Parts: sequence; C-alpha cells; structure tokens
Amino acid sequence: MRILFDQGTPVPLRRYLEGHVVATAYELGWSTVTNGELIRLAEQEGYELLITTDTNLRYQQNLQDRSIAILVLTTTSWPRIRRATQAIRAAVAAIRRQARRAPRAWRARSFRQTPRAPAGRPGSP
Repeated sequence: MRILFDQGTPVPLRRYLEGHVVATAYELGWSTVTNGELIRLAEQEGYELLITTDTNLRYQQNLQDRSIAILVLTTTSWPRIRRATQAIRAAVAAIRRQARRAPRAWRARSFRQTPRAPAGRPGSP
C-alpha cells in the first residue's frame, strides 16, 4: 500500500509499517500546500492512505468523494504514537483489507485512530 505522511506525522512511524511504501509530504516537496491540495496531489500520485495528525481535517475538507483513505492520529507526540504502533498497524491492515474487498466504497469514510498512553502516575501527560 502506498502511504503518505502529512507534516505532523512523526517519520519514525515509517519503520513500523513494513511492507508498505511510505513517503512524507516534506520529501515530495508538498510541505507548504494546503490540506485540500495535499489530498488531491496524493490521490493523483496513487497514494492509498494519508496518515495525518490534523484532527480538524474532516471539518475543513469534503472527504465524501475522495479515493484516498485517511487515518487520523490525535497527537504528534512520537512517544505516545510509538506506544500505539500495534493499534496503528492494525488500523492500516484493516484499511488495506477493506480496499481489497470494496475498492471504492470504503474510501469515502475517514478512519480515526486515537493513540492512548498507558495509565501512569496521576497528572502525567
């Protein structure tokens, strides 16, 4: 699966997505484009999944007729995301399975994954 990371997605997550082709908006020279343009460019270049940390994306963009799946991480914190890599990998696998079953129908939905830190000391982030 071809995956694109937006500006806020920590690059080390790439190591946990073996078997996928992962690029970043920065690497492609797309770091300054708007969200709508980023989605359009990603679709045009054949990316199947956009992983973003922009929790407002679904309110800012009309995602109804898009051909790309979107996975929203609710934090940019690499330590928190690292603790959730198993759940993120499971979400990516589910998106991939759905794409094989119904290539167009599944893509109209936005997938959301919320990395949660394990319970720690009270008051710790």
